[in-house]
Amino acid sequence: MRVLFLCHNHPSLQAGGTEVFARNLFRELRDRHGVEGLFLAAVTSTHREWLPGTMVQSIGEATDELLLWLDHFDRFFLSQPDTYGLASLVPLIEQLAPDIVHVHHTLQLGVETLDLLRRLLPRAQFIFTAHDFFPLCAQEGQLLTTDGRLCTGPSLDGCLRCFPGRPAGDLVMRDLQMRDVLADFARILVPSDFARGRYLAAGWSPDRFSVMPNGVPDLPAAPHRRVADGRRDRFGFFGHINRFKGSLMLLRASRLLTGTGVAHGVALHGGAAYQSEAFMAEFDADLAAAPDASFRGAYAPEDLAGLMEQVDWVVIPSIWWENAPLVVQEAFRHRRPVICSGVGGTAEMVRDGIDGLHAPIKDPAGLAAVMRRAIETPGLWDSLVAGIVPPTTVGAAARDHLMLYQAALAEAAV
Repeated sequence: MRVLFLCHNHPSLQAGGTEVFARNLFRELRDRHGVEGLFLAAVTSTHREWLPGTMVQSIGEATDELLLWLDHFDRFFLSQPDTYGLASLVPLIEQLAPDIVHVHHTLQLGVETLDLLRRLLPRAQFIFTAHDFFPLCAQEGQLLTTDGRLCTGPSLDGCLRCFPGRPAGDLVMRDLQMRDVLADFARILVPSDFARGRYLAAGWSPDRFSVMPNGVPDLPAAPHRRVADGRRDRFGFFGHINRFKGSLMLLRASRLLTGTGVAHGVALHGGAAYQSEAFMAEFDADLAAAPDASFRGAYAPEDLAGLMEQVDWVVIPSIWWENAPLVVQEAFRHRRPVICSGVGGTAEMVRDGIDGLHAPIKDPAGLAAVMRRAIETPGLWDSLVAGIVPPTTVGAAARDHLMLYQAALAEAAV
């Protein structure tokens, strides 16, 4: 079996959950199951300089992982008009001749790339994993209104409020285009029941949707921190530093805990690339006002176990509907209870009072109260640790994906 993976970036350049899982899955299929193929990641001038003569670039020493340099992407229509860049794909794809094309995102690649591949590979089976809500929501796939409220799903009137300068026809055409480009995909995968529900609520057909959890490497758990008095008061944040992931909520909660005399520590781990000056100024101000919090910067995957060893709890205070953040699985792999906003896919993954705690969304005082409860309730941390179920591994995810690929090919052969 030959498989082409398409992703909107490479984890060596942007270590987001989608990029990390997609590359791990590709390598697992290759190394454990003998699947041949190519991991093709789109990049722009933000990540890599354009090199004359080709839009395809290497990265690292892997010969089956390549970058496709594309610019001029239209984030509203998810459109890639760079026909010169796309043309450079043709000989590469024709030589690979994949049986399966697995698309992990349409960002940077655009719907034109998918149309091109459909024409080049009429016999291949196409799989799409909706790692987020970009096909539904033109507001950066956040299902979050411009004034910061959760959105239950797209509607013409609601979307016009977020895009008052857009004609209604643009919003209608975007929706029709996404439904059309994915209409003949064999499967649409989502990593959570919550995500599936959002797509179905938006009127997408349930027939081709399958819930397929992501997975993390099956590695030893980091030892728990030694505490003489049983006090579990060290909190860790792992993820991109941006407004949507809730780092500001955590800093403000930490400031409130300090103000009430609750001893604790908060460590924020993650990169802050590509953020606006306004957000970073707000982040720096909140960090300066939270003396018991520290910002440790970006980290490599191999550093995660050592960083987890220093914390008792993982906090995910996102202010939007998370789909199925990989950090939950990472926390559970290292047997750390999770404190999360009690909405969306995160709340589905973290069972309140069993393996973690839910906190009110976008509410620093509410988050601080939950963190205080986590510190001061005797036996709570031990009880939650005991309730943690080992997460899906990349190995298990690879086996499930391989079975799905085989089923799609068998159905097409009938």
